[in-house]
Amino acid sequence: MRRTICACLLMLVAGANASADDPYSFALPGSLRKSVEEDLALKTLGGRQFWGDLQFFHGWRIQEHVFTRHCRLLDANDHRHAWGTLQECQQKLAEIRKEQKLPPMSGRGVVLVHGILRSSKCMNSMAAVARQAGYEPFQFDYPSTQVSIIEAADYLDKSIQSLEGIEELSIIAHSMGGLVTRAYFAEHQDPRIKRVVMLGTPNRGAELADLLHQNLLVKAAAGPGGRQLVTDADGLIPKLPNPGCEFAVIAGARGNSSGWNPFIPGDDDGTVTVESTRLVGAADFATVNATHSAILRNRDALDQTFRFLKEGRLCADRPCEPITATPADDTTPQQVAPQP
Repeated sequence: MRRTICACLLMLVAGANASADDPYSFALPGSLRKSVEEDLALKTLGGRQFWGDLQFFHGWRIQEHVFTRHCRLLDANDHRHAWGTLQECQQKLAEIRKEQKLPPMSGRGVVLVHGILRSSKCMNSMAAVARQAGYEPFQFDYPSTQVSIIEAADYLDKSIQSLEGIEELSIIAHSMGGLVTRAYFAEHQDPRIKRVVMLGTPNRGAELADLLHQNLLVKAAAGPGGRQLVTDADGLIPKLPNPGCEFAVIAGARGNSSGWNPFIPGDDDGTVTVESTRLVGAADFATVNATHSAILRNRDALDQTFRFLKEGRLCADRPCEPITATPADDTTPQQVAPQP
């Protein structure tokens, strides 16, 4: 273990000196690397706010550390099987594919994008429903408090590019994950992406972020991406494009004028107002009786999400309600039962 600690210190130095052209270029001496691999061949302890996904293959993933730029290869149970340069992790994955006779990926996939301060684990319910619906889910991780929304979108692009063999893709994004998805479409495009669903995404900025960021400690802890969530007409959010495909918006609501949080205006999910989620151009819009985090496990939200991916509509009992007006001009009543 002492050698492992020394190795970690060496990684910090090596990561700082990695080539600008190849941020994955550093390596440790062979004997030391073997020792560290033996020590680290265990289940990870988390630390997901410091890792971003670069590559997927079925349940396997290669991640990059946001500071040291070294990589690790994880299986579906979060056990490390390799670490070091990107090339070393890719080589190890290739060996595992050959040894285990893993078939190429194929069929329909769905990329699940979490929000700030969360990880891919919060999308477990969504992933389970995705499998039942015939999709292969890819639970994307990015260091939400350490990078900007644009930088997170670059991680998303690398992950999508790695999905070789997947013939059709969709994206389901929660909260800030919807903004990361929009930022992805600003610079990238993949013709396989057919539909996007955004849940609780502050598409017009989050009033709660305005309040919380008055505290300097909270503002610092939120990181670059968190500081971009405010309702600033000159900020990042108004500059983000719509998804470059058909998309829908689902908002959490309480069904009354005050919502779950009395400190932000109008109906809300406790974190994001219903009005803030609305993005002109959406093919369909719906609200469900759920708070911001609970929407990911809400039965109505799950049903609506996968109905839209398959049929292009959120609700079976009504036609689509596209968003064609700004919140100030739109007077469509919210279809959600009031909560006492």
